Amino acid sequence: MRLGLALSALALASGAAAAATMTPRPVAVMQLLDKITARVSRFEAPVGQAVSFGTLSLVVRDCEKSAPEDRPENAAFVQIYENRPGEEQARLFSGWMFSSSPALSALEHPVYDVTLLDCKAANGSPPAPPGPAPGPAPEAPGKSGGKTAR
Repeated sequence: MRLGLALSALALASGAAAAATMTPRPVAVMQLLDKITARVSRFEAPVGQAVSFGTLSLVVRDCEKSAPEDRPENAAFVQIYENRPGEEQARLFSGWMFSSSPALSALEHPVYDVTLLDCKAANGSPPAPPGPAPGPAPEAPGKSGGKTAR
């Protein structure tokens, strides 16, 4: 009995350590399947910005990626709404989606399937290093920035 509790505590501790290595990313790469036309669309959804497809409106609130040395995982907190003409906007889904387990937390909709593929850095920028971003380099004392005040 005590061995079982000790193993459970160890598993929880290692799971918490793995969760601590997730790094926020500004863009979620999503996939949408239109079940009627069998068309698959892959798109990028910037965190905090609404993206629309058909009657759906999707907002990614957070997107995080595991460290390269850990097991590959992407997790995004997503809110999905349906917009129908003449009706109030209805929330269909609000929760975490995981790229390694798409069926764990999925949108249930008769027409669309939405899945998370990846969390990535914004186009044209290198991935953010873990930890705080470096600030501008301090200026040497007694030196001006090359411009004189007028």
